[in-house]
Amino acid sequence: MPIIRIMSLPPTHSPAVKAVEQQRVADLLVELALRISRLTPGEGAFSTAIPRLTLGKVTHIVLPIRTVYEPALCIIANGAKRVQLGEEVFQYDSKSRRYLVFAHNLPVTGQVVDATPESPHLALRLNFDLREIASLVLEMKLGAKPASEVPRGIYTGELSQALLEPLVRLVNLLESPEDIQTLAPLVTREILYRLLKCPNGWRLAQNAMVDSQSQRIARVIDVLQRRFREPLRMEDVAREANWSVSALHHHFKAVTAMSPLQFQKQLRLQEARLW
Repeated sequence: MPIIRIMSLPPTHSPAVKAVEQQRVADLLVELALRISRLTPGEGAFSTAIPRLTLGKVTHIVLPIRTVYEPALCIIANGAKRVQLGEEVFQYDSKSRRYLVFAHNLPVTGQVVDATPESPHLALRLNFDLREIASLVLEMKLGAKPASEVPRGIYTGELSQALLEPLVRLVNLLESPEDIQTLAPLVTREILYRLLKCPNGWRLAQNAMVDSQSQRIARVIDVLQRRFREPLRMEDVAREANWSVSALHHHFKAVTAMSPLQFQKQLRLQEARLW
């Protein structure tokens, strides 16, 4: 009887496997950049036929812009961007292969810091459906973090092959519109699944857990957004989260890097910019 030799694969954490994945990530970013460049008719942000997916192209460095981000995943296929929340600065770019996640609605200042006509800034943003995240959290049986750990509402992470592959497939669907209605929800769900499995995925999951501190903060943010023109009593705002005023300030600042009043001021400044 002939002897059959079974070749064992190298462990997933071996340098060889890591090198292969890093090259695959680099290749996927190049492919994503080419797709975004082809699908953006000019400079600016463009909504797409896929719900909650926006593509962007910028050919020059721009001045900082105030805006309010909804919960979303932000990827840069080429270039770099700096986002400031309160006094904190987050930078993500294609060279370091990092993504940015907003787990809450947050007023920030953003600036593209690496873009030229020859090498434009190319990016995408996928806004989240929090109901879909809640459904996945239940299916994946994700547990809550200790109550004392209140996560910041914005964070960065390292791009992986597992996350980039469905993102590229999602953008590719824009070139086959007949497939979008059926396949886009499936691919989007896979992206959220991969994101929740990332080391920082628990930060996003907290927002979907019933009565978690993150979800309480989300209720407070909703009140501030709906009533940002009004003078508000902090006692009334704290009641929305069933906290004391001091607890509200502590937990709110842990998530948003600012006090509720500073948050409200940022919303007012954003409205002033729009007008």
